[in-house]
Amino acid sequence: MTWYTLLVLAVAVERLAELVVARRNAAWTRARDGVEHGRGHYPVMVALHTGLLAGCLLEPLLAHRPFVPALGLPALALALFSQALRWWCVATLGPYWNTRVIVVPGARLVGGGPYRFLRHPNYVAVVVEGVALPLVHSAWLTATAFTLANAVLLTVRVRCENAALTRAVPA
Repeated sequence: MTWYTLLVLAVAVERLAELVVARRNAAWTRARDGVEHGRGHYPVMVALHTGLLAGCLLEPLLAHRPFVPALGLPALALALFSQALRWWCVATLGPYWNTRVIVVPGARLVGGGPYRFLRHPNYVAVVVEGVALPLVHSAWLTATAFTLANAVLLTVRVRCENAALTRAVPA
């Protein structure tokens, strides 16, 4: 469980790094008249992602979940893939990337990197991580609960983001 705890803590540190980048990018976009959308769902998103990390640590301890290599190793590979995809998205969007939905009016959509293939590749990373990270140590209840709650949140989030982009980005 020690190495799994270190993995989850590393993901938590990664999340803090995301917040640092997001704050810097928010200042950049707001300086260019960026408009934030969907503020109401943001605290829910923060709570859900915090709950994922907590569940990843608590469920294996409290429910005595074992590490099952046949499940845990592929899940670890997927969790690492999700991190790589997430940071590819961050790098591709540059100063436009944010954990919040902040859109600069008149800016063009980014069509490079993973955005060549998907409209919302960062959310693919979130979905994969939400299943994979808990399953590294057999935390299937956490994976299930996060996936169901995240499906509801992403429905709201993607609609919000699509509407914001449609209003702000030139055709």
